[in-house]
Amino acid sequence: MNRVLIPVTLDLPQPVPEPQGSIAQWADETMGTTWAVRAVLARGQDGGGLEAGIRAVLDEVIAQMSNWSEISDLSRFNRADASAWVTLPEDCFTVLQAALDTARDSGGAYDPSAGPLVDLWGFGPAGKRHTAPTADDVARARQHCGWQRIEIDASARRARQPGGLSLDFCAIAKGFAVDAVSRYLLAQGVPHHLVEIGGELRGQGLKPDGMPWWIELESPSASATAEGGTGRTLRTLVALLGLSIATSGDYRRYFEHDGRRYAHTIDPRTGYPAAHALASVTVLHRECMLADALSTALTVLGPEAGITFATRQGLAARFLVRTPHGFDERVTPAFAAMQT
Repeated sequence: MNRVLIPVTLDLPQPVPEPQGSIAQWADETMGTTWAVRAVLARGQDGGGLEAGIRAVLDEVIAQMSNWSEISDLSRFNRADASAWVTLPEDCFTVLQAALDTARDSGGAYDPSAGPLVDLWGFGPAGKRHTAPTADDVARARQHCGWQRIEIDASARRARQPGGLSLDFCAIAKGFAVDAVSRYLLAQGVPHHLVEIGGELRGQGLKPDGMPWWIELESPSASATAEGGTGRTLRTLVALLGLSIATSGDYRRYFEHDGRRYAHTIDPRTGYPAAHALASVTVLHRECMLADALSTALTVLGPEAGITFATRQGLAARFLVRTPHGFDERVTPAFAAMQT
C-alpha cells in the first residue's frame, strides 16, 4: 500500500513556467558521498556549462566547510589560536549561524562543535575504530566541545575561536550544498530540477509530463530491525514541490563491540552514541540545510523528546522506532497534514 504526501502550501514561481524540454542528468562524487542532479532543459540550453557550474558550487562548499581538508575555511577556524577572531566567507558564516540556532533550539542535541567526539568514536577524519573509547577518552574529548563557547560577530561575519574547539559541519553542509545547487540552477533559468547529495534531496518545479518530482521516503531495511521483526513500513511517496528531505538513521554507519552496537549519531550532551530505539528520522522542510541539521537533532533527542520538539516547532517529521515486531511509525501533525 502506498501513501502520498503533498505540500500543504506550494512553493512555485508565479506564473509557473511550463516544463518544456527534456531531462538532463549529471552525477558524480563529492563530500565523501555521491551527488546527482536531474533538470529539465529547454532546447538550446548549455548542459555542459550547467554541469560545470554545479561542480563549481560543490567545490566551493568543500573549500569553505570541509573538516577533511586542511586548507578549508572551517579548518582554518579550527586551527586558530585561543580568543582569535576568524573572518569567514558568507556561505560558511551562514551555515555556522544556522548550526548555532539549531543547537540552541534543540538544547544541544545538535552541536556543530562535536567534531572531537565524532572523531573519537571513529566516524570522522581520524578514521574508523572497532572498540569503544574509555570514559576518560570521552571526558577529554568533551573538553574541546561546546557550542555555547562560540561567539559570533554577524556585522563583520566572524567568529571567535575559544581555544581548542573544532567545528564539524557534516550534519548540515550536505543540506546546504543541496540548497546551493538548487539556487544556482534557478539563477541560470532552470526552474524544474531535482538535486540529491548523499540521500538529502530538494525538488523544484515539475517534470516535462507535468508531474512533480516523486520521491520515496527512505526506510531501514528488514535486516536493520530488531530480531524477529519484519522491518516493513508503509511505502510513502512525496511530491517535492519546493520541498527538501533529509533522513538520519542509526542503520547507516555503526560498529559493534562486546555485543553492543554503536551508531554514528553522537549525543553531544553525553559524549556517547544516542542510546534509544529510534531507527530513523525524516524531516521535510523548505530548506535542505535545516532539514539536515534537524534530522540529526531529532535522532539524538529520541522518539519521545524528539516528537515533542518537532511538534512544538511545527516540523513535518516521521520517526521509525524499533520494536520486537518491526517498526512503529510516529509522525508529527505537520507531517500528517500532508497525507492524501
